[in-house]
Amino acid sequence: MSKNCICEDLKNIGIINTKEIHYQKSPAYLTEKALALGEGCLTDTGALLVKTGAYTGRSPLDRYVVDEPEHHDSIAWGKINVPISEEKFDNIYNGIRAYLQDRDVFVFDGFAGADPEYRLPVRVVNDLASENMFIHQLLIRPNQEELDAFVPGFTVVACPGYKCIPERDGVHSEAAIIINLKKRMTIIAGSRYAGEIKKSIFSVMNYFMPEKNVFPMHCSANVGKDGDSAIFFGLSGTGKTTLSADPNRGLIGDDEHGWSDHGVFNFEGGCYAKTIKLSKENEPDIYNAIRFGSLVENVIIDPETRVPDYDDGSITENTRVGYPVNYISNAVIPGVAGHPKTVIFLTADAFGVLPPISKLTTDAAMYHFVSGFTSKLAGTERGVTEPTPTFSTCFGEPFMPRPASKYAEMMGEKIETYKANVYLVNTGWSGGPASGEGKRMKLPYTRAMITAALNGDLEKVEYKHDEIFNVEVPQYCPGLPEEAQKVLNPRDTWSDKEAYDAMAKKLAKMFVDNFAKKYPDMPKHIVDAGPKA
Repeated sequence: MSKNCICEDLKNIGIINTKEIHYQKSPAYLTEKALALGEGCLTDTGALLVKTGAYTGRSPLDRYVVDEPEHHDSIAWGKINVPISEEKFDNIYNGIRAYLQDRDVFVFDGFAGADPEYRLPVRVVNDLASENMFIHQLLIRPNQEELDAFVPGFTVVACPGYKCIPERDGVHSEAAIIINLKKRMTIIAGSRYAGEIKKSIFSVMNYFMPEKNVFPMHCSANVGKDGDSAIFFGLSGTGKTTLSADPNRGLIGDDEHGWSDHGVFNFEGGCYAKTIKLSKENEPDIYNAIRFGSLVENVIIDPETRVPDYDDGSITENTRVGYPVNYISNAVIPGVAGHPKTVIFLTADAFGVLPPISKLTTDAAMYHFVSGFTSKLAGTERGVTEPTPTFSTCFGEPFMPRPASKYAEMMGEKIETYKANVYLVNTGWSGGPASGEGKRMKLPYTRAMITAALNGDLEKVEYKHDEIFNVEVPQYCPGLPEEAQKVLNPRDTWSDKEAYDAMAKKLAKMFVDNFAKKYPDMPKHIVDAGPKA
C-alpha cells in the first residue's frame, strides 16, 4: 500500500497533519527509531527494553465498551464490560487526534487469525515506535500480495502519550481503553503497557468469532507429531505459555485461539510471555526468544553488561517479553491444527487443596470452564500484590464481551462433538496455602502430568473420586518421579489433615456460592458436577 493511500486512510478516520507516517516498517527500523526517540535501550542479546511507567499491567477499571443500539443487546454489561457513551468516545478520540498532529505516527497492518477463512484484518496506529514493533511481532504479518489488497476490518489507535482528564472525559483515570464495535475501532489512551493493545484485539475477536461459529478461547495450543493437538486454558500467570512451549510438540500459539469446524487456529503471530523468575534451564524456548526483534517490558538490567535480572520484580512481578512465534524453534507456521484430543484447564490454587491433576466429565468440564477458578498472581493486574483467589468466567472474563452462556454453550458442543479428554491441572500450591506452609508446584512435576495426559498414559491408571471437589484423581502418574507420586493426593501433602479438610471445604463453598450467584439458571446436571460444600 502506498504512502498516499495510508495518508488518505488516516485522514478518513480523522488523523491529519501528522509529522511523518512510518508505515509497515521492519523490527530493525522500529528498534532504531525507538532508541533514537529515547523509548528504551537494548539488552545484552539485542532485545529492546522499555519501562511502561505507572501502568505495568492491564487496567480493568479503565476498560469500556461503547453502548449504542446496534450492539447493546449482545453485550454482557457490568463490571467487565462497562458502558460508555458515543459522545464520550468521540470527545476522547478528538483529543487523541489533536495530540497526534505534528507528531510521528507508526502504522502496522496485520491479521488476527491464522485461518484465512476467519481472520480479521487489523490496522494499528501508534505514537510509539516500540509499541508498533510489539504489535508487528504479535499479529500475523501479511505477505506483499496480502498487503497490496489489505482493507482494515478493525482499527486500533494506541496513544499512551495522550492523558485523559477523568472529570472532563467521564472515565476512571488518565488511561482509557475503549472498544467501539459500531465504528470498528478501539482507542487506547494513557497506558504504555503493550498488553492493552493485544487484549483489545482479542476482545474484538471474542465478539465477532461466534457469529462465524468459531469458539474463541483464551488458551495456548500445541500439537504432537501425530497431529494430536491440545489446548490449555488459564489466566495470565497460570502457565499457558510455559507449558505449551514443549520441545516435543509443535507450538501453535501461547494465548488466543479459535476452534472452528476445521480445527484450532492461532489468533496471533507472536507470544507475550511473563519473564519473572525466567531461567534457561526451566524455560529454554522463551529464554532464547529474547533477542533482537523482541520487546521486553519492565525488566531490570545491569547498566554495564546489559544482562537482565529476571528475578528482580522491583518494578513489577508482571515483567514481560513479546516476540514473533517463529522465535520458538518448533512453532507451527501457519498456526493451524486439527481438533484437540486433550483440553487442559490450568489453575493456580493459592489454598493448596486442589489436586495437581484430575479428570473431568463433560458436565464437570462445563462447570469448571464457566467457573474459571484461579488465583490472580502479583503484578498481572494493577493493585494485585499477592495471590488472590478469583473466579473468571471462561478463563478469560475480562476479554469476553458476550454473555458467558454463549461461550459455555460453544465449549460444550466442541467437547461433545470431538470427544476430547478434559483435565483440571493445578499449577498452584501444595502442602498448605500460599500464605502458610504451601510451596508452589514444581514445574517438572506439572510437565510430567501433562505429558501423561497428552500421550494417553492417564487413560490407563486407577482413579479415586474426590468427594469434596467431585473430580477423578489419578493414583499414579507415569513419568512422575516416585518420590513425587504423593502430590497427586493433596491431603497427603499436608502435615495437618484436619486443616486440609477445613480448607478444602472452604474452597468448595466458594465454588458453590460463586456459581449460585453468577449462574442461577445453569442446568442442574452442570451444577451437580461441581464441588460439594
